[in-house]
Amino acid sequence: MIYFDHAATTPVDPEVVAIITDTLTHNYGNPSSLYQKGREASQIVDEARRIFAGSINAKPIDLIVTSGATESNNTAIIATALAMQEKGRHLITTEVEHHSVLHPMQYLETLGFEVTYLPVDETGRVTATQVKRALREDTILVSIMYVNNEVGSINPIGEIGAVVAEHPAYFHTDAVQAYGTLEIDVVAEQIDMLSTTAHKLNGPKGIGFLYRRNDLHLPNYLHGGTQENDHRAGTENTPYIRGYAKAVEKMVAGRDENNAHKLSLRTHFLTSLKENKITYSLNGSPESGVPHILNVWFPYLQSDKFLIQCDLKGIMISAGSACTAGSLEPSHVLTAMFGKGQARIGESVRISFGADNTLEEVDEFVAMIAALQEKYKNTTK
Repeated sequence: MIYFDHAATTPVDPEVVAIITDTLTHNYGNPSSLYQKGREASQIVDEARRIFAGSINAKPIDLIVTSGATESNNTAIIATALAMQEKGRHLITTEVEHHSVLHPMQYLETLGFEVTYLPVDETGRVTATQVKRALREDTILVSIMYVNNEVGSINPIGEIGAVVAEHPAYFHTDAVQAYGTLEIDVVAEQIDMLSTTAHKLNGPKGIGFLYRRNDLHLPNYLHGGTQENDHRAGTENTPYIRGYAKAVEKMVAGRDENNAHKLSLRTHFLTSLKENKITYSLNGSPESGVPHILNVWFPYLQSDKFLIQCDLKGIMISAGSACTAGSLEPSHVLTAMFGKGQARIGESVRISFGADNTLEEVDEFVAMIAALQEKYKNTTK
């Protein structure tokens, strides 16, 4: 099996599995309980919060542990809009956001809010100038993804943060594909809210956090107990929180080495495509993207047929976001970049590398692409 879909999810690191298992076995206390087992669990959660905060130059009190990016994005967008609606009902985002941002925005539109969806260029990015021009007196929130999950393009978050900082609006970024790969400093980049999830950096699914400056008093999105400094009700998932913290520690320590490895895989892949005379074009720009995500147009290869052929060979890639993989709709990201009806939208795939991938796996994949493209090219003549 060759796994080239790390942007969808990553295998859980064995050390993370071990620490989750140990915590499930020995630290079963409720962190809200006052006796010893409860205090032990509470200390684990507090230590994890310090690790999370340190990874983005935040304060522990700034973090709300959530079930992942979808909850974090929904909380940041819907809770902020409802809390700020007396000051304005205008929000700004982009056409290429993950659906966990787009769908909350669309929900708010049903409540009478107005949303500006910024277009992107052919690399999948927006500019700070676009954001500045879109800001209005009644704008209350700007939500721009840090790295696009389908094409890997990096938005100029620091520049956008500086623009929004001069306005009363809050600035949120979905940093799911950036966290773990890029160094993030919420203070320097003037980010008010930021979403992450563990399963993109070899942690477990179902756990993440929302950074929000502590002076942003968002209303509770889940109601019940007083957990998470009275910001999110529900008994803390101590084992997964501890596992996520371990994944973050390993990510911080090994980031440079991992990025270098993924860059070498990407470079070898692109070089091999040329050497094998494979016809292709990149969607987005590697020079302005993260090292592990490539979105490639292979003419003559329909994405759905391509994925089936790959699966039969034990090679796992995707045609876009994992959240829409079961949909027959064309990629909204590629449509925003190139326009409706373009052939490349239905002939493009996403390849995303991980720490355990090898050059030999890349060679095997390239050989398969060459054979398939030749086959389908001759069929369409």
